[in-house]
Amino acid sequence: MQGLHDFIPTEAKADYINQLLKVGFDTIDFGSFVSPKAIPQMRDTAQVLQRLQMGTTSSKLLAIVANVRGAEEASQYAEISYLGFPLSLSETFQQRNTNKSIEQAMETLDAIQRICLRHNKILVTYISMGFGNPYGDPYDKETVISFVGRLSDMGVTIISIADTIGVSQPDTITYLFENLIPSFPHVEFGAHLHSHPATARDKIEAAYQSGCQRFDGAIKGFGGCPMAEDDLVGNMATETIVDFLESQHEAVGIDRELFEQAISQAARVFPLD
Repeated sequence: MQGLHDFIPTEAKADYINQLLKVGFDTIDFGSFVSPKAIPQMRDTAQVLQRLQMGTTSSKLLAIVANVRGAEEASQYAEISYLGFPLSLSETFQQRNTNKSIEQAMETLDAIQRICLRHNKILVTYISMGFGNPYGDPYDKETVISFVGRLSDMGVTIISIADTIGVSQPDTITYLFENLIPSFPHVEFGAHLHSHPATARDKIEAAYQSGCQRFDGAIKGFGGCPMAEDDLVGNMATETIVDFLESQHEAVGIDRELFEQAISQAARVFPLD
């Protein structure tokens, strides 16, 4: 929702997320405690949270934060299990996304990790531009591994390698997960992929065959990062991920009927153009 111009009413957000909470997903990324000037669509996250029906779900909530203030605010809510922080390999994108240099972001990340430990939350770090960099900043796969090492030294235990702008290729995905997963056995690695529909399955398969067991998706592939390039590439469609995993005889653990209801509801929540 964060990149949409027209504000989605609080009640509509909450109704949609409540439907997702019924489906059986492990985690729902439900909102962001970030600057309302930067991301006005998320200014009502606290109000949305008050309307969520957490008593009848096994799903956990994740909230995105970009600074210490947001982390402190999100940590006050018992319903939130995870705080997500957007780190970037790209100096350009880090400045665009959080108005910080990479080194400043690392300092912020360390402070947020300490906040999480104090409040019994778990930090999820997204390494954006993890599969390539369109901004002209230096990129190589070994830098990704080096970043993971720094995060591991801070005690971060969940790291999602993020494409953000849809440039990932199956060979790069394979190389990274085949090297990261055995090298950092105490870290849970995720794939946060963006893709055009034609290349989506190949990317999911590359991550899955390389040992990745955590996938981020959005129904119908809606959304994208508003701080990225103007030509947004949509999120990985949740239904594409589910279909692939089920084709591999994975027990995804969701209620298919409730999932279809969520897909129908998404079409009413998100604009078609």
